[in-house]
Amino acid sequence: MVRMTEMTVGVGSGADEFADMVLNIGPQHPSTHGVLRLKLTLDGERITACEPVIGYMHRGAEKLFEVRDYRQILMLANRHDWLSAFCSELGVALAVERLMGIEVPERAVWLRTALAELNRVLNHLMFLGSYPLEIGAITPMFYAFREREALQAVFEEASGGRIHYMFNRIGGLKEEVPSGWTGRAREAIDQVRRRMPDLDDLIRRNEIFMARTRGIGVLSPETAAAYGVSGPVARASGMDFDLRRDDPYLAYGELDVPVVTRTAGDCHARFECMLDQVYVSLDLAQRCLEKVDTLSGPVNVRLPKVVKAPEGHTYAWTENPLGVNGYYLVSRGEKTPWRLKLRTASYANVQALSTLLVGCLVPDMVSILGSMFFVVGDIDK
Repeated sequence: MVRMTEMTVGVGSGADEFADMVLNIGPQHPSTHGVLRLKLTLDGERITACEPVIGYMHRGAEKLFEVRDYRQILMLANRHDWLSAFCSELGVALAVERLMGIEVPERAVWLRTALAELNRVLNHLMFLGSYPLEIGAITPMFYAFREREALQAVFEEASGGRIHYMFNRIGGLKEEVPSGWTGRAREAIDQVRRRMPDLDDLIRRNEIFMARTRGIGVLSPETAAAYGVSGPVARASGMDFDLRRDDPYLAYGELDVPVVTRTAGDCHARFECMLDQVYVSLDLAQRCLEKVDTLSGPVNVRLPKVVKAPEGHTYAWTENPLGVNGYYLVSRGEKTPWRLKLRTASYANVQALSTLLVGCLVPDMVSILGSMFFVVGDIDK
């Protein structure tokens, strides 16, 4: 819904004595991926100022962490970015394990890496289907969901969940994967890899899609760095940075992680980065699962009945599907965190809209907004 809140017309001797129009986009609008409000100031159809207004679905996750024990906070952690649930709960587990000095079994490390990459593919497929839909192309959504369902079945078999997996635990994973699961997961990956050209060929070089995205919403690397933008949005502007390669965690240090970048920095480049990352993540997941088949042993460590992190603080960061997520954990030796601060990718990325939308036309606003690939729950954490 596009809602006009103010429109003031100057009355005077000159025909050009008109005030700017102020429009609300949202807080409920198909292209805002949730209840995000953009307050736009317009000169005709051109945007002269943009103020993102957040907080409409704030659920106070960081405050709730302080009254939940270390096992319970994983349930909250996988809900702020509901498209990256496994990766989000993983980041909290890594922070707690680092503070407690827990060494996770090798089989669990490789399984976590494989599942993190599959979760990245699931996240990206959602945006690869929904972004063209926002600018008028419905068919890509069907192809994207076809591939998502193949991988969702794999995740559901392992964890019992389709969206909020709750499969990470402090010290590893909830339980061992079912017998033969790695083989079925590899078959699903092969199937998705074979069928991805259906989606790729349909949209990547589509002339209507390119007309709506090429040269639109150009984000310079300097602006991206200034706002703390990361993930596919930053790499589309030429920022060659990926924690999986540059500060490895889990098993990424033993993998050769190709980093997909572009230099155009426009909407099309951001879409291409996300699309090509799917192929990379499928390959990484395949290699991790092959490694898992060579390993035996437990997938978690035994913990005391009451888990208490020692007094101190630590910071863990991960390359989540939408960008860098940071977890600053402060403990006073109790069973709950004294403070667990989240640095989420969507929160940082959406800040750039106040600069990126200025000078653009209203019809291009939806193209730019969708190409920033954010989840509002990840902003209003």
